[in-house]
Amino acid sequence: MWQAAGERLAALELLVRGALRRRRAQAAAWDALAELPWTRRTGRRDELGLVEGRRGELAALLDRIWPGWGAGLAELTARGLPPTPDGWAALEDARRAEGLPALPDQLNRRTAAALAAPHTKAALTGRRLAALGDVEATHDGSVRLRPPKGLLARTPRGAVDLGAVAAVLGEVSLPERALKGGLALEGTVRAALLVENLGAFCDLAAIDGWLFAHVAGWDTATVTRLLERLAHAAVVHFGDLDPNGVRIFRHLRGVRPDLRWFVPPFWEELVEAKGRRCAWPADLDLRDTPDLVRRLAARDLWLEQEPIAVDPRTAAALEAMV
Repeated sequence: MWQAAGERLAALELLVRGALRRRRAQAAAWDALAELPWTRRTGRRDELGLVEGRRGELAALLDRIWPGWGAGLAELTARGLPPTPDGWAALEDARRAEGLPALPDQLNRRTAAALAAPHTKAALTGRRLAALGDVEATHDGSVRLRPPKGLLARTPRGAVDLGAVAAVLGEVSLPERALKGGLALEGTVRAALLVENLGAFCDLAAIDGWLFAHVAGWDTATVTRLLERLAHAAVVHFGDLDPNGVRIFRHLRGVRPDLRWFVPPFWEELVEAKGRRCAWPADLDLRDTPDLVRRLAARDLWLEQEPIAVDPRTAAALEAMV
């Protein structure tokens, strides 16, 4: 007890305000204070009051559990902050903000949180982002591509023949920072295929003029920026036929209204052999989904995309969509 800042703040707030409301994060401290003879229940629900004339005992407790409480209270007061967990968090944010070094124009969100928040996985609140000034906190995603021949990526730093790189390495990766920094694609893209699963993305047979992009589930922020550069190309989605696949398709269609869904007729041949059990939510909107998707939902089945990825009929079926 009294090791956590929130627990010590409970005692400080009771001393300063004469009352303390019960908060979930301070429940143990509230219960401990409630057992002391110099506190009492007020008429309000879940609120403790300090007994008149017993402030000395509470101050003595604070001296034992938090020797520097006076300095902490003075700093809170000077900044107009309350002696609460939120007030203390704001004070710590302010201290970190005052100690920030000179920063670049962009910082990964984890790095930004390590500087402006308690740790790398802490939330970057509006207050913490404001402390960073004009620095942009980035997610730094990337999108893996299998580009067609002749496709170039151009940035202010120069140009790269993506097709030539992929001819050597098998694929290329476009980072979010390059896309946000004005990367342009030059060359002909007849169609783009958004592939949900990595295995299918890697194993699909290449199609002349097609760009294949790996869209890993809900990680669509970076591919959205890619789609902005493919305004004149047909775009097709290829993913698992399951509830999450339906949601992902609808999400992507919100970004690209003309998105098409690749569900070839011969996929139904795999239902009996490859169909897997799956509970489809009753409230999942299946309007405008392919017939096969609705039939799978009616039977509580789903299909993985990987077997279709290597079916010799897939390339022709994709070409037929554009």
